[in-house]
Amino acid sequence: MFKRVLIANRGEIALRVIRACREMGIETVAIYSEADRDATYLQLADEAICVGPAKASESYLRIDRVISAAEIGNVQAIHPGYGFLSENSHFAEVCRSCDIGFIGPTPEAMAKVGDKNSARALAREAGVPCVPGSDGIIANETDAVRIARQIGFPVLLKATAGGGGKGMRVAADDQALAPAWQQASAEALAAFGNAGIYMERYIDRPRHVEVQVLGDTHGTMLHLWERDCSTQRRHQKLIEESPSPRLAPETRKAMCEAAVRLCKTAGYHSAGTVEFIVDQEGNFYFIEVNARIQVEHPVSEMVTGIDLVKAQIRVAAGEKLWIEQKDIVPRGHALECRINAEDPAANFRPCPGRIEQIHAPGGFGVRWDSHAAAGYVVPPHYDSLVGKLIVHQPTRKEAIETMVRALSELRVAGIKTTVPLHLDILGLPEFHRAEIDTKFVERWLAG
Repeated sequence: MFKRVLIANRGEIALRVIRACREMGIETVAIYSEADRDATYLQLADEAICVGPAKASESYLRIDRVISAAEIGNVQAIHPGYGFLSENSHFAEVCRSCDIGFIGPTPEAMAKVGDKNSARALAREAGVPCVPGSDGIIANETDAVRIARQIGFPVLLKATAGGGGKGMRVAADDQALAPAWQQASAEALAAFGNAGIYMERYIDRPRHVEVQVLGDTHGTMLHLWERDCSTQRRHQKLIEESPSPRLAPETRKAMCEAAVRLCKTAGYHSAGTVEFIVDQEGNFYFIEVNARIQVEHPVSEMVTGIDLVKAQIRVAAGEKLWIEQKDIVPRGHALECRINAEDPAANFRPCPGRIEQIHAPGGFGVRWDSHAAAGYVVPPHYDSLVGKLIVHQPTRKEAIETMVRALSELRVAGIKTTVPLHLDILGLPEFHRAEIDTKFVERWLAG
């Protein structure tokens, strides 16, 4: 087992990894930018090293500075968290070349699943259903029109290196396709340095369901069942839950088995997430693989009782998984609300600033994952996540009731947060009936 680990991240996930390592008897080295210098969680690490100014491209995304910090800190491994360098196969390769363990998949597996176009090809090889679409990157607008007519309108253009809704456009006909292709390509190039665009048939009002997987280096690959992430706005998740409501048992089983099959084909190990969309008829289709721990991983932890961060560390150290698929039995229902420093009443305007006071909720079945404390300044340079509120109860109805109570107890003074939005959504009859899809929130907000 590793004796000392560097955490190449910040905020909530950095604290989450520090806590897991401390329970495992592993020393930690935290890195921070100048904007995070006063973050209280840094005091819980055994050592903290500044890697640059506030701008992420000059600190958290600088591979040379992260590796230098790892060497100064004398660590055996690096945990990348989520975001930043977590899905950068080159970073994983650099770690390997420097004889530093990478707590995640191999660079080869990450490269296979990281590009959406190659991941689709891998999914087809593994017999996993994919949305009808182009066989590869679309070369030009003429090809885009030809392929769209074959697939059938409307179509969805997607950046092969994309994420978070960037480089994504819907076209309803030939006339709309050319400008959509140009816009998606330009946005993808600006956001990811890769202008590659592929095409899928657009599926109206789908649900977004993802499967948590966990594998070791000895050939074992397991699933920890699924999470429903359909409650989102502009491809940004707001509420996640497990199990997915209104999902047929046979669909759940087939989807989870497909996720395992895909990851085995890729030679994947560590924790990861295979994302699917489910149409109105209950058919599921592969979207992408997130080759890292997810923001919403606590939802799966609560229903399975498995600590995914500790599992990641053990697998990266070469240990065999201590469980079999038959041992992973989901219990109860879990919900997670992402509490961001945004003002929903002002078109979700970011609200960085000083938190004057914060009071975390508690009680049976309530978990609050956050790095924020009174006096903490939410910086404008990064994701605006303040914390994640997670509840676990025997039934979905009870989980919703507990979440409403916990949100009502949560106090974050000094900045605006998304708490009022979550309370509104949880009060909607459609949410209680689980009549939700990926555009549900946007239609409700528009109305």
